[in-house]
Amino acid sequence: MQRLLTNHKNITATRLEDVAAVALGAGQARLKLESFALTANNVTYAASGFAIGYWKFFPTDVEGEGLVPVWGTAEVVESASDALAVGTRLYGFYPLAQELVIEPEADGHGGFVDAAAHRADLPAVYNRYTPVRAGDATQDHMRALLQPLLATSYLLFDWLMDNGCFGASNIIIGSASSKTGLGLCKYLAEPEKRAHKIIGMTSQRNKTFVEQLGACDQVLTYDQIADLPQVASVYVDMSGNAEVKCEVHSTLGAHLKHSSAVGISHWDQFNPQSDVEGVKPQFFFAPAQIAKRREEWGPGVLEKQITESWKRLAQDASSWLEVQVHEGIEQAQGVYASLADGSANPRHGHIIQL
Repeated sequence: MQRLLTNHKNITATRLEDVAAVALGAGQARLKLESFALTANNVTYAASGFAIGYWKFFPTDVEGEGLVPVWGTAEVVESASDALAVGTRLYGFYPLAQELVIEPEADGHGGFVDAAAHRADLPAVYNRYTPVRAGDATQDHMRALLQPLLATSYLLFDWLMDNGCFGASNIIIGSASSKTGLGLCKYLAEPEKRAHKIIGMTSQRNKTFVEQLGACDQVLTYDQIADLPQVASVYVDMSGNAEVKCEVHSTLGAHLKHSSAVGISHWDQFNPQSDVEGVKPQFFFAPAQIAKRREEWGPGVLEKQITESWKRLAQDASSWLEVQVHEGIEQAQGVYASLADGSANPRHGHIIQL
């Protein structure tokens, strides 16, 4: 079995490793990955691996190296569990490896959770596995690419609406070319009557791409931050670029009503200790909004809304997303490197097929 290890301290340093498959214990099942997506989201998982706990999901016995989580589809190829039959295909959260051993338990809603002891205290949303039918591989690819990212986009949208946009009239999206960023822009643009203006920020290289999406009222490059309107604003930071964040804060001053940190796609320019003017940036943790809505709305309501929302945006994905399928886990190394160093084309959606 092969897996791609990532250095905890230098997340661009990766290496493929062959390891022996472990024997199943009672109640366990072996899942062989069929395909998974690689996006800037995976870079965020690595960059915040200790701060949020992503390294804890799939522990290794290698000092200083971990397995970056990915979203994908796998088939049960061996089972010592009465809960999960061989041949079942499951969509969910996996290590960047060829297989995963879980301790499946039915969740009461048609899916399964990994009841392994080391995952008990980790966010439940990452421990759930959903049965999916065999069929069109394109559906598997689009689900892995878009469902996690657009689910986060929708949760951000819901959170902003839930908080009345913090009284802001402008919502500024940093790294609007990221799939989570563009998803948020599209959700914010959906209401027929809206009081908020959407400003997307991106690099000069990606400005045309963001403009062509048609979801932003205005698109600015990072060297145009001084042009931000001096009105009540919210900053949603997808990149984690400390320099950009500081400039946004200093430019808007008291006009900035809330600053939210979501992703760390610019992980190499991330400085969690950086001092900024005005409001203190707060990290947006999607599972917290999920837990809040489940308590308010009851089980299944939010999940239905998320599913409907990401499928709605996926319908026109061909206009802004080009799926690229790479054969073999060894191809993951190069794709991940391009995402980590920022050279990946935002229009491309990368799938590793095993």
